[in-house]
Amino acid sequence: MLAAVKKLPNIIPVTEDPRPRSLMLSFLGDYLFETGQCVFSGSVIDVLGRLGVSEHATRSTLARMVNRGLLLRQRQGRRMYFGLTPLTARILRDGHTRVWRTGAVNDDWDGTWTLLGFSLPEAWQRQRHDLRSKLAWAGFGPLQGGLWIAPGHVRVDELVASLGLETHVRIFRAAVDELTDVGQLVADAYDLDTLAAGYRAFLDRWTDSPPFPDDPLAAHLSIVTEWLRVIRRDPRLPVRHLPEYWPAIPAQKAFHDIEGKLVRPAAALAAELLDTVPMDEPSARES
Repeated sequence: MLAAVKKLPNIIPVTEDPRPRSLMLSFLGDYLFETGQCVFSGSVIDVLGRLGVSEHATRSTLARMVNRGLLLRQRQGRRMYFGLTPLTARILRDGHTRVWRTGAVNDDWDGTWTLLGFSLPEAWQRQRHDLRSKLAWAGFGPLQGGLWIAPGHVRVDELVASLGLETHVRIFRAAVDELTDVGQLVADAYDLDTLAAGYRAFLDRWTDSPPFPDDPLAAHLSIVTEWLRVIRRDPRLPVRHLPEYWPAIPAQKAFHDIEGKLVRPAAALAAELLDTVPMDEPSARES
């Protein structure tokens, strides 16, 4: 086991309860992404209701997503349907890549790191907080002072530009010298205890007595949502430099095994429940 782990401050951005929105995105990713279809609001209410989300919460989530440009509305008769915008399609594509391609276990790391150094005026407390928050969300860990690291080649140009800090940031690609203990470096820069706890909680929830045993649709949406939430907080650290028996390995296997058993019955049930229509041309949609 690695030495004592340095604890990161709570710098993950805090928003409102993400559960209805996260479940909504999983639902859209499973049953609307790349279909060219819109789904009836009543169908969404019925499906999320199977997971304990109230009708009010679902309608509020739909409205907020429309207001934020994440969904479009399309009226047909007395019914309102919702379809994906290009922005949501990109979000869903990123999530699909994270779940099904890159995964949680980084066992093919090429030894390179992205290093980001920054120096901000002492008075720029808000800018410093915002930059640290976004770096943590992008998979970076603080090494020392204003130097942060992330495994592999991480693009941060959009992140830095969004904060207007281009002239205050320097980015490098590097490899660690053989005299450096990479395992200790990882333990110093990342909160491994919290990452491991997320995977163990996932395993406990889905292997002891999985939720929704009689509802494959609810179970499938739930496990995909929970798995994505866990792995999005994981910077995909090189597994050979992590503690022995790293729980991401059995957790990823459990996810694929359980999801593989749920996906077909969930899709069959969704086909019976969902009312969908083809997406109209932009000029015909509800504004």
